[in-house]
Amino acid sequence: MPETTIFSDREIVFLGELNREGVDFMIVGLSAATLQGAPVVTRDVDLWFRDPSDPGIGRALRKVFGTYIPPSGEKPPRFAGEAVKLFAIVTRMHGLGTFEEESDRTVKVRLGRFKVRVLPLERIIVSKEAVGREKDRLVLPILKDALAVISESGQLE
Repeated sequence: MPETTIFSDREIVFLGELNREGVDFMIVGLSAATLQGAPVVTRDVDLWFRDPSDPGIGRALRKVFGTYIPPSGEKPPRFAGEAVKLFAIVTRMHGLGTFEEESDRTVKVRLGRFKVRVLPLERIIVSKEAVGREKDRLVLPILKDALAVISESGQLE
């Protein structure tokens, strides 16, 4: 897979710190689709963690002057800070298996000197179909076309 980035330098530093800390995570949602070449845009980057309480997350956040905000009522957990404001914490993916089941399917995308794991385009499609929100239904034809083109070109790892 070619090197692609949708991130600022600060965001790449945070993802690199997560890697250095050994935090098991993957990028999911439309940002993962974008990293695989799909021509879509999104307002945030969804991170799915094997263990959201992994202490490595806190250490990575401190290195970029970010913080973790625990869930409160209906609000999910989230990050705060300039280097991490783009990132959203995902606690489950509709229509998919557990983190452990999906982690075996991830593809790797290079970001500078390291790689990040991303949910494959075909699994993003499955999840979008399962959720069924209007905004997901609208993007499905684009994701399916992108998957066909990328599959034909042999770009998937």
